[in-house]
Formats: sequence, C-alpha cells, structure tokens
Amino acid sequence: MLSENKSIPTKPLFKLNLPDDSFKFQPLPKPFGKYPYRIEPELNLSDPEKMVFQVVGDTGGIKSPAFQELIATQMAKQYTDAASPENRPSFLYHVGDIVYHFGEADQYEKQFFKPYSKYPAPIFAIAGNHDSDVNILNPKPYKSLEPFTSVFCGAAPRLVPFGDNKSRQSGTQPHVYWTMETPLATIIGLHSNVPKFGVITDEQKHWFIEELKHAAMAHPDKAIIVCVHHAPYSADFNHSSSLPMITFFEEAIEAAGVIPDLVMSGHVHNYQRFSKTYGGGKITPFIVCGAGGFDELHWLADADGVNYTDDNKLFDQVKLENFCAMQHGFLNVELSRTEEGIQISGKYYAFPHEGLAPGEDAYLYDEFEYFCRHENEQAVQ
Repeated sequence: MLSENKSIPTKPLFKLNLPDDSFKFQPLPKPFGKYPYRIEPELNLSDPEKMVFQVVGDTGGIKSPAFQELIATQMAKQYTDAASPENRPSFLYHVGDIVYHFGEADQYEKQFFKPYSKYPAPIFAIAGNHDSDVNILNPKPYKSLEPFTSVFCGAAPRLVPFGDNKSRQSGTQPHVYWTMETPLATIIGLHSNVPKFGVITDEQKHWFIEELKHAAMAHPDKAIIVCVHHAPYSADFNHSSSLPMITFFEEAIEAAGVIPDLVMSGHVHNYQRFSKTYGGGKITPFIVCGAGGFDELHWLADADGVNYTDDNKLFDQVKLENFCAMQHGFLNVELSRTEEGIQISGKYYAFPHEGLAPGEDAYLYDEFEYFCRHENEQAVQ
C-alpha cells in the first residue's frame, strides 16, 4: 500500500523526463529452428480440457538469494501438493531476468540452476533486459544471449557448457522470440532487448503480426497469450509504462485484426493487473509479474507526483484492477475449455518481503477470470 499522503493510481503512468538509452540495443542471435519458430512440447495433461501453468519473472538474486529460493520452493510445492493431477502445473513460463545484472554464464548456477534444481516441471522462458545485456569487463568475452540460448534454445537438446551439472541439457526453444502451441492456448513469446523501455525490431514485429493471424485462424478454439519482458502498462515508481511497447502492441493488433486474450510481463518488480477494453467491448488483462526473487521490489508511484502522469489518451481504456507491491510472488494460470470458450483463470500468490515463517506458505492475493474465443475474429477498429 502507499502511504496515506500519496494518491494510489487507478490507471497506468508515464514517468517523465527520462534519458534515451536506446544505444544499449543488442543484435539478436541466429535462430535455432525454422521460421515461424513454433514448438509443441509434450505436456502430459491428465485432462485434455484443462491446463495449469505457472508464471514468474525477475527471479535472479545477488544480494539476497533467499527470495528466489523461496519462490522456487513454493512453486514446486504447489506441484507436489496438488489436490489432483489436473490441478498440477504442467510447466513454468519465465518472463525474463533470470540472472542479474548481465546475462553471464557464470551467474546461472547460483541464480537459476541451484534455486530451481528441484522444480519438477519443464521451464520455458523469454529473456529479460538483464539476460540480454553484456558485461564488457568479463574476462571471457561473450555475445548477447549466448548463455540464455545455451540453457533454453536448440534444434535438439544439447549439453549446457557451464554450471556444476555436467549432464544438464538445453531446452529446444527455436529462437529468442517463439511460439508455443499447447492444447488450450497459443503462447507467443517476444524479445524486447536491453533498453529500459524495450525495443522490438521490424522483423520481429512482422513475425508477431503473422503469428497473431495464424493463431486466430488456425486455432480459433484456443486462447492467445502473449509474453514480453518489458511491461506495456505499469504504475510503478521506477519504470512506469513503456511507450515503445504500447505503440508496438497497438500497431500490431491493428495490423493483425486480432486481440490477444492475455498479456504477461516482468521487468517491474511487483504485481499489477490492468484491464484494457478494446473496440467491440473485448477486455484483455495486461499483467505485470516481476516479483519473482530479485531483492529490490518496486512501489507504485504517487499518481499526483510531479514526475509522473496518467494524462494520455493511450490510457483512456486501461484500468488498474489490483496490485501487490513490496511482496514477492508468482502467478498460476488455469485454462479450461467450456461451452462459452476458453476460461482463463488466474491466482497470484505472495509472501511478505521479510519472508515466510517455518511451515508457512505463500497466500492467495488476487484472483481473476476471463472468457475468450476467436471464431469470426474481425479487424480491430
């Protein structure tokens, strides 16, 4: 909560008078698979009409690794303690910033491999700005995203060339932006690079537009979920909203004539749930889920502060529904097929920044529910 002398935002905010750091942009690596970079992993669903998965972002920890370990332990416990097989998470989707402060290979052991060594489900990921950045002072020169792709990408599983487990194998994601086909959802992962508010290339934008079209036409009975590290909408004090990401989504959705059913991000170290109402009445939740372990968490900004503004037509149809600041947490997403279409349900679990008492578990902080279907999808007006 904000202090009593501050105004709680009801809409996203833009932070004013920020420097341009676009020079931090890093070239993307070559893909590991064929265009259009789609995979369909085996998820072993016990109920083909229901799927649960977990979402977390900004898990890396340097100063206080206990937080990332608690998050990993709590998510694993929900898997092992699931009341029934259909309620067990099928996988974890990481929305970026796996290691800090640069995407160095020697940081993966303590910031990712060790904390998640007992996590029982597959882990998929998009890279965050810290995963993509390069430490020019590293005695072993490396290119942007080389360590990330060594862990998560490949035409086939291959040995990860670093870390204590010499038999660890890579994932098979086909590129740093890619699409995951599941029985109930098409999940499109974007790469938004290093700069503070993100950059998406024209090549990736064209790919994304085509993936939206394909998802709506080829799989109208599935939900369309999009993941991107830099949050389009935010009301936090450190980053606030990203104009480049908002512009990207507005232009891509208009070009495709397809509206995603759920957009999830990290980058901001808290939880925020926004709803955006599009023409025709469709409502899409935009969720920030970036309190996954890094020790520094982000307050919401003072809505009346001189360094912030919500006075922008881009925010007219966007509402802040709920938030959780200064607590670590993770999100569970449940997809169920119903007669009305796919039901998307979310449960956000959190625990105080000071941690958990022995035997205590993360508690349910927020719940939401939406229905979606894409039959006869029309162009966005």
